[in-house]
Amino acid sequence: MRAGNQGHHLATVSHEGRFWDVYLEIQESDRRGPVRGRLAFSAADSAADEEREPVRTAVIFIEPTGDEVLRRAREFETHQLIGLLRSCLP
Repeated sequence: MRAGNQGHHLATVSHEGRFWDVYLEIQESDRRGPVRGRLAFSAADSAADEEREPVRTAVIFIEPTGDEVLRRAREFETHQLIGLLRSCLP
């Protein structure tokens, strides 16, 4: 399953000759708890039959609302997203 089925598309970045779609995955909380979010990176150039699980960060956003998590995620610049992708790859 691609991350895009579950998250907000933030960007497409290039790293080591591949394109990666960057998605924000939001984990809704119970009534009073904060909303958490993490980034998922899906290889954009994978063939349909080669679909792989995206690589994900740990939870890096904890905010009162989902809108605030999305706002914070959109503040990342390309070089920061690539750094996070590099930290997730084996």
